[in-house]
Amino acid sequence: MPVPLFLGLDIGTSSLKALIATAEGTPVAHASVEYPLSTPRPEWSEQDPDNWVRAAHVATRAAIAAAVRLGHADAARRIAGIGFSGQMHGATFVDRTNTPLRPCILWNDARSADECERLDRDIGRETIVARTGNRMLAGFTAPKVRWVQRHEPAVWSATDCILLPKDYVRLKLGSVRATDAADASGTLYFDVARRVWSMDMLRDLEINASQVPACHESPDPVDRLSQSAAALMGLTAGIPLMAGAGDQAANAIGSGIIAPGAVAASLGTSGVIFAASDSFRASPDGALHAFCHALRGRWHLMSVMLSAAGCMRWYLDTLARDANARANAEGVSVYELLDRDAAAIEPGCEGLRFVPTLSGERCPIPNPHARGGFHGISMAHTQAHFTRAVMEGVAAGMGLCMGLIREAGILPPEVIASGGGFESPLWTAMHANAFGIPVRKAETPDSAALGAAILAAIGTEHRGEFQESSRANTEIAPAIEPTQFHIWKDLMAEQKVLQRIAL
Repeated sequence: MPVPLFLGLDIGTSSLKALIATAEGTPVAHASVEYPLSTPRPEWSEQDPDNWVRAAHVATRAAIAAAVRLGHADAARRIAGIGFSGQMHGATFVDRTNTPLRPCILWNDARSADECERLDRDIGRETIVARTGNRMLAGFTAPKVRWVQRHEPAVWSATDCILLPKDYVRLKLGSVRATDAADASGTLYFDVARRVWSMDMLRDLEINASQVPACHESPDPVDRLSQSAAALMGLTAGIPLMAGAGDQAANAIGSGIIAPGAVAASLGTSGVIFAASDSFRASPDGALHAFCHALRGRWHLMSVMLSAAGCMRWYLDTLARDANARANAEGVSVYELLDRDAAAIEPGCEGLRFVPTLSGERCPIPNPHARGGFHGISMAHTQAHFTRAVMEGVAAGMGLCMGLIREAGILPPEVIASGGGFESPLWTAMHANAFGIPVRKAETPDSAALGAAILAAIGTEHRGEFQESSRANTEIAPAIEPTQFHIWKDLMAEQKVLQRIAL
């Protein structure tokens, strides 16, 4: 009998990743498809939800083709379950025919800052934290809903359901509206402690209970692949579709961050410090996000900065636009080039500092209107200084986020790192210095997609749920030890001061 395989789909901010893995969590093949991000106004961030669906079709076919090239000729027929991971908090408004009424408002959209202030006043900040375990922030789904209610009443009147990004993709691959406790935790109308929708929050937000999908645990099968979607993906109809998880919880499954106190760092468009817990524990002031984990009876704390590796993408697109041409001329990747340039500069960049709050900020200091910038520029600074300053600014911000985790009483012995930013050895070393503890990079690419595939294996009973010390059968690289923590303590102190200034 053929050994079953599992497909994980991770709907990211810039691309969709498809990964095929065994039930034990060994990757077989993967592929990705990029799509655009729209910023029609300052502080706005939107995407066309159907771009995600088209990317799922294309990326799946590409992953299957890659598996065939690697000797798995029957890969398509062996797919026994599909799991989902996705960017959190996005508000996708659909009508009764499941057609989007407007572009999805994404997690890094700050237009609803005024709605947060009104909701804090009308409902009460302490009441919101008591009901949900989290404070009202512009990135969450709830204030986006209120913004649409106030500014786009025609859209709201036609809204039959509000879906998170991965849940829209799953709906279009099947026919059922559903979500999971991990992803629903980021809506701010979910009771994270009880793992159910908060009826009090829905009432106060004027959301009808019929406008939110049924909520499940992440490994639960909730639908099956339709005939039409199967044809577009090169698969067989009827494959079980799992509820899935928000990207950070799925990433933790893929990285083995299960045991209480285990900590991961993700360096993608945003930067995330993720700490696993076997009980619900919210910070009294909501400074940390308190969410459900992707496994039953598990929770996690999360500290998030909105612009991390996204800062480097911005830098390449604006101030370092010649970097790609230089890299091509030298036969290296652009990121190798940037690493080399930055490594030639001493830590501290001779006084040049970068504040990475390009999209507002959640942690360590929540401020949707915060603005980033360079500080301390002198005639002595070269482009290499600016490159290193961007890297140091992000690492210092992530170090401050780790500080919030420590303040919550979690003292990890090491950090498991994932995400594209940690492909840079220099940037990884900077983070080890900022954290003050060793960093180990998960070698498996696309940990969130891998986690989604593992959830599919659990949901179809081809593997059991993780135990305390389980890993996802991923290779873990040797640890990068901190060597300059004394220098980085000062850099982080300066970063905290600079972030208190709305630049």
